Amino acid sequence: MKKITLLLVLFSLSSVLFAQSDKKSQKIIEDSEDAKAAFLDEDPDMAKLFSSAYGYIILPNVGKGGLGVGGASGNGVAYQGGSRIGFARMTQVTIGFQAGGQAYSEVVFFEDKEAFDRFKKNKIEMSAQVSAVAAASGASLNAKYVDGVMVFTRTKGGLMYEASVGGQQFKFSEN
Repeated sequence: MKKITLLLVLFSLSSVLFAQSDKKSQKIIEDSEDAKAAFLDEDPDMAKLFSSAYGYIILPNVGKGGLGVGGASGNGVAYQGGSRIGFARMTQVTIGFQAGGQAYSEVVFFEDKEAFDRFKKNKIEMSAQVSAVAAASGASLNAKYVDGVMVFTRTKGGLMYEASVGGQQFKFSEN
């Protein structure tokens, strides 16, 4: 009887944890859709990138802060051919002249299968050569891929002196 009770308790706990996980995932999906709409509102020409990129990830809520040593992280959604295929997590650690904190959204476009496969295998790490383009009307028209990757950010709030994406690492997980 004790084993049956224990199994029922474990089953109930796992159901609650899965429900919370599903709720969090749904929130990330909804926030990603809102972030995409905000990027397109600021730069309608970005629609061409969303339709032509092999794949992309949207990180709707990235938090960044630092004073000498800093960090950033955010969760988002991965898309291939316009369809959601999984989730992405970004982390970043920075050292150098920086102070403050900010919240922003980020979209990372992948030019081809090779670049997107590197992301899916957790082998994408932004180098110092990759810089983010601030989303603004017409900004996407002159943006270029670097090593098969193109990054746009959209500030949501805060003030921070430092705006690099170098050192960002990504982790992919399927739906």
